[in-house]
Amino acid sequence: MNLLHFSPIQMLRTFVTTSLIALLSACGGGDNFEPIVTQIKANSLRYGQTANISVAGKFMRNDMIADTGTCTNPSYSTSSTPDLATLTCKVTATGPLPITIKSAIGAVLFSDTLNVLSPQVTVITSKGNVVMELDPTKAPITVNNFLSYVNSGYYASTLFHRVIAGFVVQGGGYTTGLVKKAGQVAPIALESNKGLLNTRSTVAMARTSVPDSATSEFFVNLVDNPSLDYQSASNPGYAVFGKVLQGMDVVDAIAAMPTGTVGIFADVPTADVTITLAVQTL
Repeated sequence: MNLLHFSPIQMLRTFVTTSLIALLSACGGGDNFEPIVTQIKANSLRYGQTANISVAGKFMRNDMIADTGTCTNPSYSTSSTPDLATLTCKVTATGPLPITIKSAIGAVLFSDTLNVLSPQVTVITSKGNVVMELDPTKAPITVNNFLSYVNSGYYASTLFHRVIAGFVVQGGGYTTGLVKKAGQVAPIALESNKGLLNTRSTVAMARTSVPDSATSEFFVNLVDNPSLDYQSASNPGYAVFGKVLQGMDVVDAIAAMPTGTVGIFADVPTADVTITLAVQTL
């Protein structure tokens, strides 16, 4: 029968390892040790939404300081573990997003730069899908307003109710029978003088004759429409806030539909063009 014999050094190593494991367990997984951060990874990073960011390493603690710049109100999830902390914050700008993780006493543990892409919205219609890219850098009020309607589900079952070939297609405010959809929020300030022009495939907000009156209705320019651009304070034009990335052929197909007059409404498609849903996809 073979017997295992341990030298005094081996026995000492075993004792130290066992004692260290017991110490870590007693301290809740390493609360008395300085955190070691090895990676920052974005699981979800969309403009206007709550980001979900993984902070990986050892001895993670919820009292680590997170400098997240334009991603505001950072906090750690209660689901964090000793090897993975989950950081959340509200994304308020596009472009580079530097993030620095510090210890509770302010020592820098890790820094990295993530990138927030321009938001995209997919508008699902009865004629096909249209993907729009928005520009919150130049038109933040207008983009935030549009996304609030998108993310609340407001555009579901609304119509493209105004179609003028060679000009625009307009929708987002009426349901079947040209019934105004309830749930519009307060009108927004006009951002027509930000350098974005009403060229073909751009997306702009519809409004009344009052400059600061846009709510939920938007339109897509079918051609270059310089007459809709900002000219002066007395002729402020219409606020462009994005462009069609994919699906301009769908918009053109809508523009080719026959139209007529329904009550006080002119240029109404004779067959409903319905927005099934608009959803933020990036």
